[in-house]
Amino acid sequence: MLSDSLLQACQVLTLLAFAPLVSGVISRLEAMIQSRHGPSIFQPYYDILKYFRKETVVPEHSSWIFRAGPYVSFTAYLSVALLIPVLTNFPLPLGYMGDILGGAFLLALAGFAIGLAALDTASPYAGLGSSRAASFGALIEPTLIFVFFTTALVSHTDNPYAMNATLRDSVVQVFRPAHLLAAAAFFLMLMADTGRIPVESSSSTLEFGMIDEARLFEYSGPAMALLRWGSAMKQFLLYVLFLNVFFFPWGVAGNAEITTVLISLGSLLLKMLGVGLVIVVIESAFAKLRLFKITEFMAAGFILAVLAVLDAYLGGG
Repeated sequence: MLSDSLLQACQVLTLLAFAPLVSGVISRLEAMIQSRHGPSIFQPYYDILKYFRKETVVPEHSSWIFRAGPYVSFTAYLSVALLIPVLTNFPLPLGYMGDILGGAFLLALAGFAIGLAALDTASPYAGLGSSRAASFGALIEPTLIFVFFTTALVSHTDNPYAMNATLRDSVVQVFRPAHLLAAAAFFLMLMADTGRIPVESSSSTLEFGMIDEARLFEYSGPAMALLRWGSAMKQFLLYVLFLNVFFFPWGVAGNAEITTVLISLGSLLLKMLGVGLVIVVIESAFAKLRLFKITEFMAAGFILAVLAVLDAYLGGG
C-alpha cells in the first residue's frame, strides 16, 4: 500500500515523466498516417535535454518578467496535477485545496505568464503570438465556464473527483444529453487549446499561422526546455480532464495498492493513445481554417456548452 503523500507525488511524477512521451507518440502517429517516417516517440525527451545543455540568451530590453515566465508556468502545471484524478478516483490530501475551477485558474495563470513574458521581449512575432493567444483564449474560456456549469449541475459540485464518481456509479449519466454535449464542447476546446485544429499545427514553421509557438521565439537554453516540457504537460492535463472527468472515468485506481496504481497508469496511457489517434485523424483529414474563421469554430463549441447547461437545468435527470 502506498501512503497518500506518496500517491500525491506519483501523480506529479506521472505528469513529469509521461507528458513528453504522449507528445512523441502523437507526432509519430501523425507521421504514420501521412505516410512519413517521422521522429522517434522519444524525440521530445531528446529536445528537452538538448535545451538544458544550451546557453541562455536574454533579449536586451527584457526584464525579470521574461526570466520568471517559464518557471511560473511550469509550477502552475505541476500544481494542477494535485487537484485532478490522474491516478486515483479518491481525493488525495492536497486535492481538497481546489476544484476544477481552481485548476482552470492555474492553467490560465500559466498562459498569462507566458504571454506577458512574450510581450516583455518587444519582439514582433512573440507579441503577435501573445496577442493571438489572448484573443482566442477569451473565446475558449466562456465555453469552458459553461462546461463546468454543466458538471456542477450533473454532480452537484465542481469537484472533479465527484464528477468522476458520478459517472462511474451510473452509466446512464454518461449517455445523458447534457453530459455528451459538454464532453463534445470540451473536446473542441481541447483541440484548439493544444494547437491541433483549426488554424495551426504543433509542427508548423510558418510564422503567420503560429499562436503558442510564436510566444517562445526569444527563449533558449533551460528556459526553453521548461516551456517545451510545460507545453507537453498542458496537453497531458487536458487529456486527463477529458478522459477521467468528462468522458471515460473507468480504469482509475480505487485504492492505494501498488498493483492497482500501475494498472491505472497503464489504463490512462492507453486511453490517451486512443484520444491522440482520433485527434491525429481529424487533424490530417481536415484542412486548416483561415485565421478569421476561428470564431466560427469557437462558436460551435460555445453553442454545444450552452445547450448542455440548458439540458442539465431543464431536461431533468
